[in-house]
Amino acid sequence: MEARLQEARLLKEQGNQRYREGRFRAAAGRYHRALLQLRGLEPGLAPTPVPVPDLGQRAPALTPAQEDALRATQTACYNNLAACLLQMEPVNYERVREYSQKVLRRQPDNAKALYRAGVASFHLQDYEQAQRHLLAAVHRQPTGPCACQGSA
Repeated sequence: MEARLQEARLLKEQGNQRYREGRFRAAAGRYHRALLQLRGLEPGLAPTPVPVPDLGQRAPALTPAQEDALRATQTACYNNLAACLLQMEPVNYERVREYSQKVLRRQPDNAKALYRAGVASFHLQDYEQAQRHLLAAVHRQPTGPCACQGSA
């Protein structure tokens, strides 16, 4: 369990490095691999359905710290995937919106996710949603140069 969390964090950091280098496709691949490492570890999700109760292997319970690390890594990977996709041609705005929404479900005030969801909604011609997200992003944006566009 801990090894999978560590591997996911390492893959996320490798993705961040590739993003900084402008290698967006390679970065997206690392974020996807990190998410695959975390698949099945999320509390409440059984890896496979078990036909007979109490038989078969069960995933060990996560400690609160492990659960926090899992959620933080997942959220960062989804946010960073959205950032990568906005840099790649052709831009898959549906996927950008999907990943941004996953972040916003956990962090409704995340300025970067709000910005990315707004940009995606605009390009998908959902102008009302785009305006709502972009205005929210402006109100939550950290001070200084536009931090909304960088990696999470």
